[in-house]
Amino acid sequence: MITLLIADDHPIVRDGLRSIFEADARFHVVGEAGDGAEAVAVAKELAPDVVLMDLRMPGTDGVTAIRALADQGIASRVIVLTTYDTDGDIIPAIEAGATGFMLKDASREELFRSVQAAARGEAALAPSVAARLMGRLQRPAPEGLSAREIEVLALVARGATNRHAATKLMLSEATVKTHLLHIYAKLGVNDRAAAVAVAISQGYVVLEDDA
Repeated sequence: MITLLIADDHPIVRDGLRSIFEADARFHVVGEAGDGAEAVAVAKELAPDVVLMDLRMPGTDGVTAIRALADQGIASRVIVLTTYDTDGDIIPAIEAGATGFMLKDASREELFRSVQAAARGEAALAPSVAARLMGRLQRPAPEGLSAREIEVLALVARGATNRHAATKLMLSEATVKTHLLHIYAKLGVNDRAAAVAVAISQGYVVLEDDA
């Protein structure tokens, strides 16, 4: 069972999300928060697997809260859940440490899949967000990153799981994991979300069109 914390300044939104997730036995909502500061405090106390974080809240905003979670060593994965998908919202949130970025018009199943992916430490991006990120990743990769590593990182930036990347590239999952470890070492990061953030901020990946 995946434990969740819902952080949103609108009680009706929190109630709706709680109802959606509590109706499925795979999830359990352990807490709620009305702003970023409360989200950090509750996450520190309850250690949920995943935090669903609104961005624009009074007081402490979502990006500030995401940074605070990372700074305090709180291991909860964060999925931004917002109505906004501008670069000014997406990039700071991912660079702050968000594992995923979903929009509030997502379907129930899309939310379920994104939470499950985040709990596994995998990137979870709404299609429109992934499209925006692809548009930003246009510069050559840093020296030393192999062509295959570029392909793996490009798929990760699109939100692909290890299994999906392996299928796309006709590799084993173990080989994809090995490539990711090499990518992390070369980019100086520790996980896939951070690798995506580096790719976004420094434009390391050239994304090719799907075959």
